Amino acid sequence: MAQIEFTQHLPTLFPHLRGGPLPLEASTVAELVAALDRLAPGVAFYVCDERGRLRRHVNIFVDGELLVDRQHLSDPLEPDTRVFIAQALSGG
Repeated sequence: MAQIEFTQHLPTLFPHLRGGPLPLEASTVAELVAALDRLAPGVAFYVCDERGRLRRHVNIFVDGELLVDRQHLSDPLEPDTRVFIAQALSGG
């Protein structure tokens, strides 16, 4: 199972994501986002736009490498993959 970690902000908005690395089965980042949304409804729309593309303020790292396919999230995941989801926070 892939191990998913987040910056502190996402578990604050989506409490179901709390508790350290989260194991999920997924073979692509798109499947991972869908699995996360089943666990914490609304998280998919937080990280992706209405077309399913990764939002500009969100970055996903797969085994330490920045996600390549921000349009379709087709980057493959292996069973032991580590995924880190980070979002930039801004404000005034």
